[in-house]
Amino acid sequence: MDRRERLLYHQIHPLKLCTDIATAAIASTFFWQHEFWLAMLVGFIPSIAVTVFLVRWADLEPYRRSAFGRYVGRFMTRRVEAARFAGLLPLWGGAWLRRPTMIVVGVVWIVDCWLWGMIRDR
Repeated sequence: MDRRERLLYHQIHPLKLCTDIATAAIASTFFWQHEFWLAMLVGFIPSIAVTVFLVRWADLEPYRRSAFGRYVGRFMTRRVEAARFAGLLPLWGGAWLRRPTMIVVGVVWIVDCWLWGMIRDR
C-alpha cells in the first residue's frame, strides 16, 4: 500500500473515526465557551497524532478490503475530503456564535460528505 492509499484508508480506522468525532465535539464545547486556542488544540492535535500513528504503523489492508474501504476508495476524492473538512466551519462557527442551527448544519454537512457516494448513485 502506498502513502496515498494509507492516507485514504486511515480515515476509516475506528481509532481515527472516534478521535475525529470526539475531538470535534469537545472542541465545539470550547468554542461555545470562547476558548479559541484550547478548541483549536483539542480539535487538531489529537487527530494529527492519530493520523501520523496510523499512516506510519497501522495495518490498513483489512480496511481497504472491507466494504467501507471499497466505498471510500471509489468515492472519497480529495474534493470530498476538503468539503468534509470545511464542514467544521459551520460546526465550530455555530458553537462560537452559540447558534445550534449552524452546529446542526455543520454536522449534516460532514455526514453528507461521508454519504456522498450513496447519494450520488441514486
